[in-house]
Amino acid sequence: MRHAIVLTSLMWLGSSVLSEQSQAMEDVASDWRVAAGAVVITPDEDIWMGGYAARDEPADGKIHDLFAKVLVVEDRHGERLVIVTTDLLGITGELRAAVELQVKQYGVDRKNLLMNASHTHCGPELRSERLLRMGIDSRFAALSRHYVRWISERIARLVGEVVSRVEPARLIYSHARAGFAMNRRLPTGKGFINSPNPDGVTDHQVPVLRVENDAGEIKAVLFGYACHATTLSFQQFCGDYPAFAQQFVEDAHPGAIAMFMNGCSADQNPYPRRTLDLAKQHGRALANGVETALMTKKHIELTGTLGLAFQHVALRFADPPSRADLDQQLQSGNRYIRIHAQSLIDELDSAGHIETEFNHFPVQVVSLGRELILVGICGEAVVDYSLRCKKELSRGPGTGVWVAGYCNDVFGYLPSERVLQEGGYEGGDAMRYTKFPGPFHSSVESRIMNSIHQLANEVAPK
Repeated sequence: MRHAIVLTSLMWLGSSVLSEQSQAMEDVASDWRVAAGAVVITPDEDIWMGGYAARDEPADGKIHDLFAKVLVVEDRHGERLVIVTTDLLGITGELRAAVELQVKQYGVDRKNLLMNASHTHCGPELRSERLLRMGIDSRFAALSRHYVRWISERIARLVGEVVSRVEPARLIYSHARAGFAMNRRLPTGKGFINSPNPDGVTDHQVPVLRVENDAGEIKAVLFGYACHATTLSFQQFCGDYPAFAQQFVEDAHPGAIAMFMNGCSADQNPYPRRTLDLAKQHGRALANGVETALMTKKHIELTGTLGLAFQHVALRFADPPSRADLDQQLQSGNRYIRIHAQSLIDELDSAGHIETEFNHFPVQVVSLGRELILVGICGEAVVDYSLRCKKELSRGPGTGVWVAGYCNDVFGYLPSERVLQEGGYEGGDAMRYTKFPGPFHSSVESRIMNSIHQLANEVAPK
């Protein structure tokens, strides 16, 4: 794998003219030092793709390159936040651990590192154990393991390069909207099906953080949206609508790096779907939202220092199925129910029990100055988490709350208490594609929200 690193560093010097206006700008810029960069992470080989269990062949080329991008924000005390965004289906625990270990040499600890996946369903499969469990040829599992090692090294190296190049900057937060996401949990008389639900809950906000130099030039744009990256389902590598949105933003601002963080979009799909033109169309719609946020006069300039907190939460699952239930599931006509049942039987036979706790669920909260709080939630979180956090964590007028899902370890679906009770795919059925036993315990939302509140209190400006 020999792709060259594509790196843009944000380097600029303050004006030496000490007029009242330039001095005020310099005072603001002195709060932050920032840099950004990007690296190609497209596999050199046509490895297995993630996103859809029904895939029966590896990738066949690419539409465009996939990227990992890094934004480093440093406050005046030297505290540092490193945000890594990726054109991947998910951040696995293995990838997060590998990057975390390698970036320690750059003074980046666990709480300083936030990793997010765009959740493109046309990216490489990182979960080698899943490929083996699904009965895919073992050589693709080996390629997957090699790919994870390769990209962890590239990401870590990029972090080191960007950290070394931070320069004074201004951080400005704003938001707009985009409307192509729609709730996909349609209620029927027999439960919930995966279909457009125009009356379902959504979060159409497009949060935007822009990085400016002293002259007001945009050097980096970090933006988000709560929508599955599932416009496409073919066999070519592609970043789906998030990648096209980043491309359009960078085209509009030459020299700037655009970065996308997916929100709490487990129950949100882009509609309409299934063609490359539609992926570009949704990307354009999102880029238009970003441009609107960049031009609005209703923005917030971030001042102060960083507050960083990271915690592993212990979550519980509902009581696992009995051995008799699992034996019955082995007779199912659904291949994935049979595979899941067999994996639980294997666990029962080897360990004597089925594990009912998930003890390393990462929750991360960042305070960017006095004005913006950023929450990073593990897994595919439903939109309820975003809406609740924005309501409960707001610090009042002139402040913002940004909530990202798909952070640090995308193990599977994370339902709210409401979705858990309703059932359906996001409520528990999707667990059959994981190594976990079944639906979460009813305490799942309260445990996560309690942790978020605790961490938010820890990072609150003093």
